[in-house]
Amino acid sequence: MSNVSVSREGPDTELTILIPCLNEAETVGICIDKAMKYLDEAGVRGEVVVADNGSTDGSQQLAKARGARVISVALRGYGAALRKGILAARGRYIVMGDADDSYDFSKIDNFVAKLREGYDIVMGNRFCGGIGPGAMPLLHRYIGNPALSFFGRVFFGTMVRDFHCGLRGFNRDRIIALNLHTTGMEFASEMVISAALRDYRIIEVPTTLKKGGRSRPPHLRTWRDGWRHLRFLLMFSPRWLFIYPGLGLIIFGMCVAALLFPGPVQVAEGVRLDAHTFIVAALSILIGFQTISFGLISQRFATTYGFLPESKRYAGFLASLTLERGLIVAALVAAAGVMGLIWSLAAWASVDFGLLDYPIVLRVLIASLTSVAIGIQLAFTAFLSSIMDLPVTRDRALDIGDHTPTSASTVTIPQL
Repeated sequence: MSNVSVSREGPDTELTILIPCLNEAETVGICIDKAMKYLDEAGVRGEVVVADNGSTDGSQQLAKARGARVISVALRGYGAALRKGILAARGRYIVMGDADDSYDFSKIDNFVAKLREGYDIVMGNRFCGGIGPGAMPLLHRYIGNPALSFFGRVFFGTMVRDFHCGLRGFNRDRIIALNLHTTGMEFASEMVISAALRDYRIIEVPTTLKKGGRSRPPHLRTWRDGWRHLRFLLMFSPRWLFIYPGLGLIIFGMCVAALLFPGPVQVAEGVRLDAHTFIVAALSILIGFQTISFGLISQRFATTYGFLPESKRYAGFLASLTLERGLIVAALVAAAGVMGLIWSLAAWASVDFGLLDYPIVLRVLIASLTSVAIGIQLAFTAFLSSIMDLPVTRDRALDIGDHTPTSASTVTIPQL
């Protein structure tokens, strides 16, 4: 088997079947045999690569005996194993899948066919192809996977309906160009997200999932890994994590404040909205502005350091957010608040700093304090945003002539 495998490889190797592995001695040999069978029967010039993540059960030896090329990966994690396996692959295309025999590597014609058509990523869809008895926990099948896939479609505009299928194919060079960073289970999400944000061609094909052949529990942990995937989806979408919630808070706060500014509002018998509700509205506006500030900074940071591509929609707006313009806006907002504070103090002085008919004065005072707080907040946001431009500015200066490494040019970001 080993000699047959070697004869398939060469400078024009078309396909690498990549299998990440951690203590899968029970099933890794079966997976390799099926992969070899596909290469033989389809006449594809290819190889089988096992990216071993530190197995202690003899998986490496079994894989080598079956004719696979074994890559040792010291850094633990599903993503770490795949990243190194992708770099080591010799094929133009890669089809990856788990080593537990839950996917049939002898039936991947539809993946290879779509890759040859020019698609960058070919995702398996288990919900279209079929899920065998006991292959997927009910919580994953009816809640976890559909919910996370839904969020992925909404956040990133992709039509992928099975976001976390473990069997997928892709163009090796195009995936390396994404510069993927994660080392854990989030790698599967990062690949699809990064590709969708860069307008890669992605398509789904039906695939079948059966119950894995291993006797031990799977590495996947429902709540831990589900939260990690959701967290990752949110962190890669500053709009949905920060900007849209911030806009919602501001709109809510402004509507309530406008309703209550003239005076109390009776909404039902025994229920009256007054100054206390006006304070809630002011806090909503303040928190909303803070949240949007976080979103703009996150978007700028992610774009500057290559975690997200430059947004065509917001590129011009983000570029216009200079320190000086930010400080001017912050000063105007704070000045409006100071004027309101002066008016409130004058109104209080008109009654010799005694009791007064407070509803309007109190509302103006609350609105003014909120305006001052927002102005201060925007000023600090402008400074923080401008700080992120410093390494970029220094790098550009280095490009002109002096290529001596500096702290700005030696920032290390993990790369695929």
